[in-house]
Order: sequence, then C-alpha cells, then structure tokens
Amino acid sequence: MSLILKSLTHILTIFLILSINAFSAVSQSKTPLKTTSKSLKDSTSLQNVPDSIRVKRDSTLIVKDSTKNKGGLQAEVSIIARDSQRTEVDKNISHLYKGAKVKYQDFELSADYIRLDRNKKQIFASGVIDHNGKYVGRPIVISGAESPKTVDSLVYDYEKQEGNTYGIMTDVDGGFIQAKVVRKNMYDEMSLYHGLYSTCNLPEPHTHFGIFLTKGIVTKNQIIAGPSYLVVQNVPLKFIGFPFAFFPKPDKRSSGFLFPSFGEDYTRGFAMRDIGWYLAFNDYWDSEVRGTLYSKGSWEASINTRYTVNYKYNGGFNIRYASTKAGVEGTDNYGTNKDFNVTWNHTQRQEANPGTSFSANVNFGTGSYFRNTGANGTNTYNDITKNNMSSSISYGRVFADGKINFTSSLSHRQDMSTGNVYLQLPNFSLNVSSFNPFDSKDRAGEQKWYQRINVGYSLQGTNTLNTGDSTLFSKQTLKQFTNGFQHNIPISLSLNAFEYFQFNTSVNYTERWYLQSTRQRMENTKEGYIPVKDTIQGFRRAYDYSVSSGLSTKIYGMYPKIGNIQAIRHIITPSINLNYRPDFSDATYGFYKNYVDQYGMINRYSIFQDNVYGSPSAGKSMGIGFSVDNNIEAKIKSKSDTTDGGFKKVPLIQGLSISGNYNFVADSMKLSPLTFSGRTALFKEKVNINFNGTLDPYAINQAGQRYNKYVINEGKLARLTSFGFSFDYSFNPKAAQNRNNNIDSLRNQIGSNMTPEQAQALSRISSDPNAFVNFNIPWNLAGSFSFQYSKPGLESTITSTINIHGDFSLTPKWKVTFNSGYDLKAKEITLTQFNIYRDLHCWDMAFGWTPFGRYQSYNVTIRAKSSILQDLKLSKRNSSGGSYY
Repeated sequence: MSLILKSLTHILTIFLILSINAFSAVSQSKTPLKTTSKSLKDSTSLQNVPDSIRVKRDSTLIVKDSTKNKGGLQAEVSIIARDSQRTEVDKNISHLYKGAKVKYQDFELSADYIRLDRNKKQIFASGVIDHNGKYVGRPIVISGAESPKTVDSLVYDYEKQEGNTYGIMTDVDGGFIQAKVVRKNMYDEMSLYHGLYSTCNLPEPHTHFGIFLTKGIVTKNQIIAGPSYLVVQNVPLKFIGFPFAFFPKPDKRSSGFLFPSFGEDYTRGFAMRDIGWYLAFNDYWDSEVRGTLYSKGSWEASINTRYTVNYKYNGGFNIRYASTKAGVEGTDNYGTNKDFNVTWNHTQRQEANPGTSFSANVNFGTGSYFRNTGANGTNTYNDITKNNMSSSISYGRVFADGKINFTSSLSHRQDMSTGNVYLQLPNFSLNVSSFNPFDSKDRAGEQKWYQRINVGYSLQGTNTLNTGDSTLFSKQTLKQFTNGFQHNIPISLSLNAFEYFQFNTSVNYTERWYLQSTRQRMENTKEGYIPVKDTIQGFRRAYDYSVSSGLSTKIYGMYPKIGNIQAIRHIITPSINLNYRPDFSDATYGFYKNYVDQYGMINRYSIFQDNVYGSPSAGKSMGIGFSVDNNIEAKIKSKSDTTDGGFKKVPLIQGLSISGNYNFVADSMKLSPLTFSGRTALFKEKVNINFNGTLDPYAINQAGQRYNKYVINEGKLARLTSFGFSFDYSFNPKAAQNRNNNIDSLRNQIGSNMTPEQAQALSRISSDPNAFVNFNIPWNLAGSFSFQYSKPGLESTITSTINIHGDFSLTPKWKVTFNSGYDLKAKEITLTQFNIYRDLHCWDMAFGWTPFGRYQSYNVTIRAKSSILQDLKLSKRNSSGGSYY
C-alpha cells in the first residue's frame, strides 16, 4: 500500500505538467468503461461526450515534454497511447485509450483508459470491458524497484492532493489486503473502506479464511481498524470479531509472540504445542524460544537460533529438552524420561577465506529423544525409526600451491538402539601430493623407467573414545581416551610391458606411534586365576611394510547378433600380483608377547591390539593375489533413438568381479575366501540391482569350524557364506525426477538465508518420499527390497524387508499418499501411514493417519501457505502413544 501512496504523489506532479500542454486530437473507435466493476462506481460519466476534433492515426502516439512545474522541478514526461488519444478542447479534457502509459522519472502508470480533466484538476484511470464482457486493462502502478500494484480504478484531485483508489490489492508481509475504496490525504495516510485481509493473491480470493475490515486507517508503521470479523468460505462470522483492532506494520524484524497449536495425545493428555516468543536481536541474529505442555505432566522446551554474516558464513543451532511421563501412575513402571537433542549447522563461504574451509553438522543427544517425544509430536517416520546419529566439525587448509592438504575434524557416531557412543576428538590428516623424486624439471623427451618412480606421504592422528551415552561424562570414562599417529609412505612404479600388459610394483611402509600399550597376565584371586589386562603409559612405535608386483590387461570379446541385439561386447579385466609381508609377530620385533592362561595354554597377543590404528599383522605372507572384473553391454537397434546410427547401448552386467589370494607360506588353508560383487540395471535403467557375497573354498566340521579340506572334494565348488541383494524401482520415474528438480529449485531460492525451519523441511523432503506433495504428478508408485544371507558355520541368518510408497490424485486438488513395508524376518508390518492433502490455493489441508502400531494416531491440519502466516494453523491431533515408554 505504501507504493500506492507514493504513486499518487507522483501522479499529482505529472498531471500538473500535462495541464499546461495541449494534445493532438486523434479518433477513438471504442467507448470507455462507465463503471470500473459491478462493485465499484465512478462518479464521472464517460458516455455521450461530443468529440470536438477527430484525427485518424495508426501508429502508437508518444508525446514527450520537458518543462518546469510550480515546485521548480525539471522533468521529462513520456506519454504513450497504443490505440488512440482524444481531446475535448471545449471542456479541457484529454482521453488516452488502450495501452495508455505515463512515465515520469522512476514512476510509471499504465491502463487501458486514462482521463485528465484540467478544469476539475482531476485524473481518472481504469480498465475497459472487452468484446467477451471481461474487465481488462486494469491500472498498474510501478515505482522504483518495488513490485507492480494493480487496482480496479483510481480518481485523484491533484490540486487538493486527495483521491480515492477503488478495488486495490496489495501484499503486506506475506499476506494480501483487498479494499473496495482507499482514500489518501496530504499526510501520506490512507483511509480504508470494506477491506479483506487474506493469504490469497487472486482478484476473487479464496476466502477460506480472511479478516474483513469495515474501515481503517493505514499509516507507515500501523493499521488501525474499526469493526473486524472473520470470514470463512465467503461466510461472514460476525460473532467472531473485534470492535476495534490495532495491527503493527514494522519495516524490520521485531520480537513477538508465537501462537501455539492445540491437540491431544492419548498417553500425555491434552497439549498446547510450540507456544513461545520470537527474539529479533538484529539483522544477523535471531532466536525462537518455544515450549509444549501436556495435561498429564510431560513438557518440552527448545531454543532455536540462527545467524548469518553476509559473504562470510551462516548457520544455526537448536537445543531441545523433554521430560516425558511414562507408564501408569501408581504402578511400579511409572516414571519420567529425561531426554535432550542438540543440532548445529555452520557453513563458510568459499570466497570468504580462499584455501581455508570450515563447516559443522552436529546432531547428538539421548538415543530415546525422538522415540519418547514422537519426533516432537509430528510422528515423522524417518525421525522415529532412525537408529543412529552423527556429527562432524571440520577444518581444512591447503599449503604450498595445493601440494599439501591439511584437514582436521571432531566427529561423533551414536547407535540409538544400543546407546553406544564413538567419539573422535580430534581426527586430523596431512597429505602430500605424490611426486617423482628422480624426475627432472627441465627433462626433454619421455621419462626413463626410474623417473617414473612415484612417492607419496600421509600422516593421520586421532584421539578416540568408545562408551555408552549414560556414562559419557563420568570421570572414569574420560580417562579411557585412546590416541595415536600413523605415517604412511607408498612407493610405486607403473610400466607398459609386452605392449598389452600393464606392470605395477609397489612398496608400502607404515609406522604407528602410540602413547600407551597393553599387557595381559593371569592374577590369582579368591575365585581363582582370572585374566587381567594392564595399560602401560609411554611412547611406543610399531611398523610394518609389504611388497607387491603385478600384471593386468584387458580382453575384449564380441558375440554374434541375436534378434534385435546387434552385438554383445564383453570386457574382461584380469589381474594378478605377487605379494610379500614378513611375520611381525616374531619376537625380534617386540610387537607380540605371550602369557599362560589358567589351563596352561600359551596365548600370543599384540601389545597394540587395542590401539586406534591396530597392530602389525601376525604371520608371514607370500602369495598370489588375483581378480577378474567383467562388463557386458549390448547394442540394440532403437526406433525412437536415432543418435549413434539408430543404435543404443544397454548395460547387461556392470562390474561383476571376483577376487582372492593364495598364501604359499601358510601352514594350512592357504586359499582365502573368494569375494564377488556386481550391479546391473533393467527396464531402461529404471531398476538398479546390486549384489555381493563371499565363497569359502574350505569345508566345515560338525562343530561348524573350518578345516583344511576343499569342498570341491565333496562335489561342490565352494560354500556360500554370505550374500546380499537389493533393488529399487519407481513405476513413474518422472515423479522422482520432478521431486529432485523441485528440491534443487527450493534450495537455490532459499540460498544462504535458509532458516532452521526451512532447512529442516528441506532435509525432510530430501529423505522422506511422502514429505513432498506435488499435485502436478497424477500418480507415483515405488518400492524397494533388500535381502541379506549369512552362514559362516552351521547356522544361517536371513534378513529381508520390503518397502513401498506412493501417491495418487483423486482430483487435481486432492492427493493421497501412503507408505508401508514388511519385515520378512520379524513377520510384521513396518510403520504404515496414510495422508490426504487438499490444495486450497492459498491454504493447505492435510489428514494423516497411522492405523496401527506403536505410533497409532491421526491428525488434521489446515495451514496457510503464506510464509508469514505459518503459525496461523488449525489442527486436531489424536495420538494413541500407548507405548511411549
């Protein structure tokens, strides 16, 4: 509305200039509109006006004038009438028709009809009714960089500096105000008559929910309204109204109250959710403090803060705490669960400090937080079913023109099902780019064989702790950190041998530095001898090295034409290598020691076996390693694809590989298990299939233990000890592609000014297929399957799950989504959800239902799409929550 106020001031100046000038007369073939619309009336009649002069003209009329007005302002006025212009000389009135436009400095007014009455000192602009009976060509006002404003019509007295605007519609902080009449005075204030505030931007709004203002005054920073009431589906609810209302209209962010939502949880009682206060500290830092209260004593609290420094960095953190009552009051299982969750994200702009990077993505807390709170009352599938949390804070820097790269990080992994926490505080690495030490900078010609020798170096260091989340901050636990350093120097040489073979040889040296080692012994107690492990403080070093040489090549095979398959190409990549590693458990190295157990047996152990980088390997190794990789693809004649001669390549098998090793110096079972893996794609690469497994060439005895006998002697090639298989497929791939495109578009629009809520929403729709509802896709059905088999001994274990999700549109405005699954091992249905969405244009309505299981619930939500009105929601949620303990 502020734009309209400024625009009317500009109009005064423009037409004061125009009143001095006479216009050329041209013919007019159309009759202007008498009234602006059925609800808006113009006091000046435009019919039966005699034409004093008529001149026919086909081209667009452009008039420019440079003059000086009464205020001393020198300006150039540009007038464009795309259709025609007519002047009534005797009445001193000028008319502009069809595409009429007036420009003055950064101000522009356009309409299909503009009238200037110099005698009354009055201007009028409106649209016209076309041959279809539609009102078109409404006045549009543009000022500076502000967005255009559209009105039905306007009348302005440029001498008194007063005027009325009819049928105005303008946006105010994410909402829209439409008024029948708006009148402006010389103090830049506007009086509003019969206005409607809603979230709809249409000329005929979907007034599912709106506030009707009978009258009001609009100033720069506030709106003062008289009697106001709620309108629902065009039905006035005058009994839900206020005789007087005051709406602040600040020009910057300000602190304020955050309206709660209400609902009911079967276990925790009636709820008032997310009541709080918004704190706007400045343009770079704000925060939200929210709380949730339940009638049966549970409560939740959170502090959500975001920050940004332009062109440098941005981020935010969220601290949440919950006290949840569990069980039945008066029974032994009644109690209170105390849970918390902390998240922090930080991103540094690359141009802020070239060569240096810093980022943070932190998520830690008690493993039962999301389960006990039902994902903050949302029952979000991914949050409730998550089994782990992880965090990482990293810093990196590049030195010596990019040849040296240093990275450091603090990280955490947490298994929410077991409560186990693994910390790395910190973990760092220093990597030097590989180089040729015997090569010359001024070398001319090809490299000699010794100039191809390549050397690298890397250094890693870490400080780790593995414990439970309940004992994480105890003094005893903090003394259990283990640390160490590891140096690695790889030396390699690669040559072409015999034209078709690639020869590779390498030497790898690794050295580890530790500040502690362990000793094992037997201690005599009252209960008898028990094993004891002592930690010895002090610097110790451990090292190992290995040598390997090998050959590899590629073999190409072609198969003849079969039907539409023009050819099948098979690429085989075999490789073989010789490798050697000494026995570092030999007493001369001092890395291994012996102790006698309670049964008199000698046990060998490594004094570094509990350290972070492990111990040098025991046992001498000298053997042959081998692997074979296969790729098979077909060339098929295609009628639709005319590229590449009308043929297209279809992958049949991608990366089918098998590998193993044979150790000559081992005393038994010299052949290692054979591992294999592969992948392929079917149905025009819409289905991706992955598989992997392990084959053991040795038999097992009646106790399930491997022994030195090949199973091929029993008529079998090998024992399948493990096998994994998975695939996923979408019956409508356009749905997944459209979803990804919308996520990318949303991410680009939000950019670095992403709020924590927007980041959370973006993360959710990125991981949850049903969190993104697209009414443009009529249907989607997708599923996935995973299978895992393991039988290292006599007993086998099988795990497999089936998941399915999809959606379909009942009508262009109604959408149904669902997701479910089945655990074949547990023989039970996984979390199942149904959601129904209704697009109300400027509002959304959703009904969610979890029909059975631990989180059985339903909820109904009606929410405004406008970003400023996201807290204005009507929701009813009923959650069984019967097992929130």
